Amino acid sequence: MNKSDGEIAALIADLDHADKRKIRVAADTLLFLAAQSAELRAALAGLLLDPSRKNQWAVAYVLGQLPRPNGKVIEALLQSLDHPSPDIRWAIGLLLVRIAKREKDLISRFVELCHTGNPAQKRMALYCLRDLHLDGAESVIPLLNALKDPDPTVRVAAAISLKARPDMDEAGRAALVQCFLDDPDLRVRNAAAVTLAHLGLPSEKFIAALEKANASDDARLKKVAAAALATLKNKRSAPSGS
Repeated sequence: MNKSDGEIAALIADLDHADKRKIRVAADTLLFLAAQSAELRAALAGLLLDPSRKNQWAVAYVLGQLPRPNGKVIEALLQSLDHPSPDIRWAIGLLLVRIAKREKDLISRFVELCHTGNPAQKRMALYCLRDLHLDGAESVIPLLNALKDPDPTVRVAAAISLKARPDMDEAGRAALVQCFLDDPDLRVRNAAAVTLAHLGLPSEKFIAALEKANASDDARLKKVAAAALATLKNKRSAPSGS
């Protein structure tokens, strides 16, 4: 695929377009061309330093799909995890997870962002950690710590992400139970209940809290409690090893 300088310039301009379809077409084409041209790769890398560009993330997204993206590319992608478009946030998150599977140092950046990022960045960093399917006590700590975040949407993301951690110890499960009992935001309580039911092996305290919620006058809480109790019942009746 040969492109003139003018065509390449037009593609680069389209990375700043408001239409996501145009951005996607331009990014896919530039990725193909950049894989074959060190000159184009250098030109795109230079754009990351241009403060006038609207969509720095689009440039970083192209460079991030090439082998061994540098630190500036990674940083631009991490900072773009709070993009207002959910589609773009998730595309960036999926790309960062792919990179982190090769570049293990990136995991520590996700952990850092769970503490220092804005709420959207924290949520996406939690989901990235979840999607890496890590194991071991140390890797679950950032998720448990996020259950105490001042932003309820971050606490919801933490509770949801813990659903992928069946290796979580009793202290971790107890923290989730406490969320279900005490969190002031119903969304967080619901996410904690769903995760605990999915993980199975509930404590007596959790069962008692679910039964109390199931008998309450709060229709939303009652619905979640009933669903959690049904999930636990199905897990108990499921054949061993299923």
